[in-house]
Amino acid sequence: MQIPEFPNLIHYAIPFFVATVIIEVILTVKVKMEQYEYKDALTSITMGLGNVAVGLLTKGMVLTVFYFIYNSFHLFEIPFTWWAWILILFAEDFTYYWNHRIAHESRFFWASHVVHHSSQKYNLSTALRQTWSGGFYTFIWWIPLVIIGFHPVMILVQMSISLLYQYWIHTEMIQKLPKWFEAVFNTPSHHRVHHATNPQYLDRNHAGIFIIWDKLFGTFEPEIEKPVYGLVKNINTYNPVKVAFLEWFYMFKDTFTSNTNLINRIKYLFKPPGWRHDGTGTLSSDLRKEWQQKQQSEV
Repeated sequence: MQIPEFPNLIHYAIPFFVATVIIEVILTVKVKMEQYEYKDALTSITMGLGNVAVGLLTKGMVLTVFYFIYNSFHLFEIPFTWWAWILILFAEDFTYYWNHRIAHESRFFWASHVVHHSSQKYNLSTALRQTWSGGFYTFIWWIPLVIIGFHPVMILVQMSISLLYQYWIHTEMIQKLPKWFEAVFNTPSHHRVHHATNPQYLDRNHAGIFIIWDKLFGTFEPEIEKPVYGLVKNINTYNPVKVAFLEWFYMFKDTFTSNTNLINRIKYLFKPPGWRHDGTGTLSSDLRKEWQQKQQSEV
């Protein structure tokens, strides 16, 4: 199979990211919105640059693993044709949805993803607040695509396209888009819900490009009340190193120092964020249930 040459799309997009962040800052000041806090934005941009730097290593590692699996075994020979790109668009986005959903339901994967949710602001710079550790292990969710027969290069290109799409939805400048677009695609409105800590919004709208997966699998929530951004328990730091690794520290601390049995210690790695072996933790699902009960009692 002849493999076409593809540039690293994220690297080429960096000037675009910088330009659009500057434009959003100018527009924010013009309409007197308190959307930008410059220390927060600088932390997000630093996290993004670190993610690109780490990506030079992890993307090579991921490509090597994907090639090894692909050359060892795959079910179908999928060529680089127009219909294959349509297939990978939906297949990769379906994979992204489940990877993203599990990142909110398992602390081991949340430890890297929490970085993206750690800002209490919501703007284009927030999109750049990316993990420094996730690239080393979250790629496992895309291995089934390799086994099916999608070429590793095709998968990595589509993963980059998905990330580029998700950049523009990190803004409060855009309210609602046409109904047909909101019904099918992930939008700023849908993704604001995902970044919010309002009880009814917790762990909702995990979509990458298509919001249809959330609607199919029961995790969709429309934006109604104004979102409050950040974490259920905010980390309150602008230090990029702390942002990158604080949850890893807390997770391993709980795993190795909790006064409980071995099984419960292991559960600290894989149970949802907030889980405690003694039942004192705060789970997103519990907060959501409390909110639903309150709504019903008020009716």
